This record gives sequence, structure tokens and C-alpha cells, in this order.
Amino acid sequence: MTDSTPTRGQLERTLSQRIQALYRNRLGHRLGNVDCQIFDEKIAIVLENAVTQPEQLLANNGKEDLVEQIHSDISEVMQPQLKELIETIVGVPVVDLLTDTKLETERTGMIAVLSGSPQVRMVNGAGTKS
Repeated sequence: MTDSTPTRGQLERTLSQRIQALYRNRLGHRLGNVDCQIFDEKIAIVLENAVTQPEQLLANNGKEDLVEQIHSDISEVMQPQLKELIETIVGVPVVDLLTDTKLETERTGMIAVLSGSPQVRMVNGAGTKS
């Protein structure tokens, strides 16, 4: 590993920023916080304020089933782009990407399962070597 190898924190911040940009550019929706945490061969991602205004409007008017279907369809369409984004940033193929959204809290949770651990630079004795 060289000094150009990113730290775990740098990868997590880059993922957060790029996921926010993807949702803004593709869906015109500004997410709240995007938290990413890398755990060896898995990445946990939490999107805050993941429900769009039209989805909120429908949900507030008794159309929760429709909103869940729409959100599921959007997630399905976004999944290949999210996988590619994650793979590009961490340099490891995504084996599986699991997602779920809670309308009540407007959060989307994702778990990316990787084919291996991303290569990261250790800082002050912390981090994972690959």
C-alpha cells in the first residue's frame, strides 16, 4: 500500500458524497445525511430523508401501498448505478446490494456485500490491511 491508498474514513466520506450526488442528479431529490460504514467485506449505508415530496404527499393521503411500490421500483432502477458507484470507489466488486425503506422515518438502509475487503491505508494503527 502506498500513501495514495485511501483510509477507511476517506472511502466512507467519498461514498456518502457520491451517493448524495447520484440521488440529486438522477432523481432531483436532496437527501439528508448519508452515513456509510465499511465493515471488512460489507458496507452499511443509511440515507436520511430518502422519501421524495411526491411520495410523502401520496403517503399522507392513504396511498402507502402505492408509495412502497414506487419506492421499490425506483430502488430497482437505481441499484445497478449504486453498485457501479460503490465498486468504482472501493475497488471491489459488489456481490449483493440489499435495500429497504421505512416510510415512517423516511430512511433507506442498504447493505452492500463485497467480494473482498477494500484496500485501505492504516492510520494510527487503525484500519484493515488487504
